Amino acid sequence: MSNKSCGTSRIAGCQFTLYPMSDKFVDIILGALEEVDTSKVWKDTDDVSTCVRGKMTHVFDVTKAIFLHAAKTGDHVAMNGTFSIGCPGDTEADAYMDEADEPLNEEKSQQISQQAGCKFSLYPMGREDYMDAIYKQIDLSKHRNVEVSHAHYATRLDGDVKDIFQALHQSFDSVQEKVSHVTMTFAISANSPSNQA
Repeated sequence: MSNKSCGTSRIAGCQFTLYPMSDKFVDIILGALEEVDTSKVWKDTDDVSTCVRGKMTHVFDVTKAIFLHAAKTGDHVAMNGTFSIGCPGDTEADAYMDEADEPLNEEKSQQISQQAGCKFSLYPMGREDYMDAIYKQIDLSKHRNVEVSHAHYATRLDGDVKDIFQALHQSFDSVQEKVSHVTMTFAISANSPSNQA
């Protein structure tokens, strides 16, 4: 019998899939995972995706770092994923909520300069005024060192990967402070041949 009650901790999580467009895809994925310190998050990887869970700051730190280390190869790399917080029953691995707030991968990530494009969609659950919360984050994104444009069913961010993930993190954090359950989907792409035409 599964436990569907909410835990006492605000566990955040991200389930993502990394797509290197290269015949070296295995080396790129394994290399990125090897470069990134995941000791402050619960992590599970299978044949479809990787899931990381714990404090929000560490979930974003690990996800950003994995994408950066894959993209720095110069190959076209994409990542699709979903961030979530407040999911009923998400209590497994509460111990990771005791980790100190200092992100483990920030120093290495800051050394990588990488342009990318990203589309994201926020889903505040259980709110009738959800569009107001979404529009507010779109407006705030315009002041976060990223270029913001509209896309069907999403908002597009262009800029440095670190700035993009910072905008995603701040948008997600701002909404989750007001809503008990929030999800955010994203798709990010770097080194696309489309941008070299």
